[in-house]
Amino acid sequence: MIIDLRSDTVTKPTQAMMQAIITAEVGDDVYKEDPTTNRLEQKLADMFGMDTALFFPTGSMANQAAIKMHTQPGEQLIADKWAHVYNYEGGGVSFNSGVSCKLLDGNRGMITVAQVEENINPPDFYHSPLTSLVCLENTTNKGGGACYDFSEIENIRKICDKHGLGLHLDGARIWNALVAKKEDPKNYGKIFDTISVCLSKGLGTPMGSVLIGKKEIMQKAMRVRKVLGGGMRQIGFMAAAGIYALDNHVQRLAEDHKKASEIAEILSKQPFVKKVEPTETNIVIFYLSEGISEEKFMQDLLQKNIKISGMGQGKLRIVTHLDYTDEMHEKFLEILKNYK
Repeated sequence: MIIDLRSDTVTKPTQAMMQAIITAEVGDDVYKEDPTTNRLEQKLADMFGMDTALFFPTGSMANQAAIKMHTQPGEQLIADKWAHVYNYEGGGVSFNSGVSCKLLDGNRGMITVAQVEENINPPDFYHSPLTSLVCLENTTNKGGGACYDFSEIENIRKICDKHGLGLHLDGARIWNALVAKKEDPKNYGKIFDTISVCLSKGLGTPMGSVLIGKKEIMQKAMRVRKVLGGGMRQIGFMAAAGIYALDNHVQRLAEDHKKASEIAEILSKQPFVKKVEPTETNIVIFYLSEGISEEKFMQDLLQKNIKISGMGQGKLRIVTHLDYTDEMHEKFLEILKNYK
């Protein structure tokens, strides 16, 4: 039995999801003639109370498209130093959009309204890049699945309005935040100009993200997706997986959160662990005690068929997910308790 806790992207479709995929009605999405994809996009637009949505093959492409739609070359976006759009999208911000990032030292991947306001470049000072966009991430990946306080997001929106800035949400794990905080997605739709949501992480589909947004900015989305190489044909098969996941896999995320919390609790009591970050959702970030080899620890786990991730800078990451069963959970907890 392999216990793979590297990411919530490692899941396989359930039998019921496979049935939805196999029986999907499809067409050519480049012509916008795929009925299942159209239905998924409308479902998500309605869910967030926004104007329209567009399916993308990956979350990185959806984020990169949003940035390109919000900005012009030579401008600058504001984000946390751990933001996915900066750290894990291959330098796409500069390559695709010619935009620089002003990185802020937030708390577990979350930035404050005060930080945003003090880092907006004066628009009439032509020596510095023009600030045009703020990117938030909820939940935060490198920040260990942390969830923003919604009131802070509302205040950031006010500052963006005051300074004429766009506001984009990298919502790759927004489903986890919605479940953990018992929030209404429509409230997010009222705040953000664009939101990317991932279907292949916590919701367990094989692939796909959807960019949701206001009509005036989303008018550019089809063209930008084409430029980035994201135009696809009979993608209704994957859209059907997304519809099934939205109907069946959202509320069960609470199970992943509970398991992650139990892992964090066990880790915090072990002498080989120096620190465990607060665990709100399905990601556990921890650090080993001084003198304990990260490489050896991961190799020891691998010998017991357990895979976790190293994130650099001493961070180790565990992510619970749909395919992490109760049996696996009990076995993993026992291994952690007895690790020497």
